Amino acid sequence: MTLTTILPVQAAQITEWAAARGEAAWLTERRLQALELAASLELPKPEKTKLDRWNLSDYGTFKAAAVVSSQSDLPSAAQDLIEEGTQNLIVQHNSGVVFTSLSEELSAKGVIFTDLETAAREHEVLVKKYLGTAVKPSEHQVSALHHAAWNGGVFLYVPKNVELEVPLQAVFLSDDASASFAPHILVVADTNSRVTYVDNYVSAGLNGSVLHNGAVEVIALDGAKVQYATVHQFGKEVTDVSYRRALLSNDADIEWIVGEMNDGDTVADTATTLNGRGTHSDAKIIAIGSGAQKLNFTTRAVHFGKSSESDMFTRAVMREEAQAIINGITKIEHGATKSNGQQTEKVLMLSPNARGDANPILLIDEDDVMAGHAASVGKVNPDQVYYLMSRGISKTNAERLIIYGFLAPIIAEIPLELLRTRLQRIVERKLGQ
Repeated sequence: MTLTTILPVQAAQITEWAAARGEAAWLTERRLQALELAASLELPKPEKTKLDRWNLSDYGTFKAAAVVSSQSDLPSAAQDLIEEGTQNLIVQHNSGVVFTSLSEELSAKGVIFTDLETAAREHEVLVKKYLGTAVKPSEHQVSALHHAAWNGGVFLYVPKNVELEVPLQAVFLSDDASASFAPHILVVADTNSRVTYVDNYVSAGLNGSVLHNGAVEVIALDGAKVQYATVHQFGKEVTDVSYRRALLSNDADIEWIVGEMNDGDTVADTATTLNGRGTHSDAKIIAIGSGAQKLNFTTRAVHFGKSSESDMFTRAVMREEAQAIINGITKIEHGATKSNGQQTEKVLMLSPNARGDANPILLIDEDDVMAGHAASVGKVNPDQVYYLMSRGISKTNAERLIIYGFLAPIIAEIPLELLRTRLQRIVERKLGQ
C-alpha cells in the first residue's frame, strides 16, 4: 500500500501566487520541482525534538503587499527597528517587500540590494547561480517546502573588491495571521569584498498562529568577509523554523551574531561549510527561553579546507518551564589538515522547572588538527550573588547583573546601536525585569 503525503501547500497555490507576483518562469518551475520533492522527503530530525508534534502547516495564503514610498509610511512595529537616517534598507510586511532603499553611493559601486523576487527577474544569472546552493531543497521536507513557498526576501550582492563601511539592514514584520510569511535571504559577497548585514524579525498584533519557515544563504567567495547579525523576536503565536547556511571559499570569513528572543517554539540551525583553505567562521548565539517554550538551537561548522578555523559560542538563559536543546557540532573532514575547531555552550537556568541540554559534538576525520569544546549547565552562582549583596546591591539586582554579564559578550557585538538597545530591552522583558 502506498501512503500519500498531504502537504500544507499545493501546486495550484504556487502557480497562482507566482502569477500574482509576475514571477520569472524559471523560478516558478523551481518552486514546483521543490514541492514535488517535498512529498518524498521526511521532516528534519533535530536532536531530542520531535517536529511531527509541532504545528508546521500554518503557511497562510499569499497576500499582495502595498508598497510604500517613505519610511514614515511603514507600520510602527517596523519603524521602531530602523536607525534614523538609514539609507540602505529593505522592509518586508507579511507576504512581500514594501520598502526598498539603497544609497546612490553604494549603487554606483555596483552593489545590488533588493527583494529576491525582483532580483530573480532583473539579475537572473546571479540568482540562478547561487539560489539553493547553501540551503538545498533536498535537505528535508521543511527546506523543500520553503523553496516552494518563500516570498519577499532579500538579495544582496557585493561586487569584487568592494568594501562597505556601513551596515545594510532589513526588517521582517508579520502582523496578519492569514498571510504567508517565509522570506529567503541570499547574500553573495564576491572576491575580496566586505559587508555587514543586519536583520530583525518581529511579529505584532497577530490573531492566530503563524509558521515562519525561513532560510538564509551566504556565499562568500575568495577573500570575502561577511558579518551577519540577526535578531528574532516573534510572539507566542509564531512557530519559528530557520535554517542559515554559509559557504566559504579560500580565505573567506563569516561572523554570525544571532539573538534568539522569540516567545514561541523555535528550531534554528546555523551552519558554515569551510570549503576553502584559510577560511574562518565565528558564530555567536544568545537565547532566552520563558514560559513553556520548546527550543532547539544547532550551530555547526564543517571543515573541508586546509588551515580553516571555526569558533562557536552559545549562551542561553532558561526560565519558568522553558526547555532548550543546544547543539554544537564541529566536523573536520579528512584532508582538512592544520584546521582548528573550537566551541563553547553555556546554559543558565533560573527555575527548577526549566531545562537546558548542552551537547558539544566533535567529529574528527583528520589527525593533524586542533579541536576542543566546553559546555556547562547550571544556576546563578550564589557566591556571586552574595558578593554583590555584600556591596549593598539587592538580591534581585544582583541576579540581574550576573545574567546581563553572562549575555553581554554577544550583545556587545551587534553592529547597530538601535538594535543593541532594543535587544537589551527584549532581554529585560524576557527575564521579567
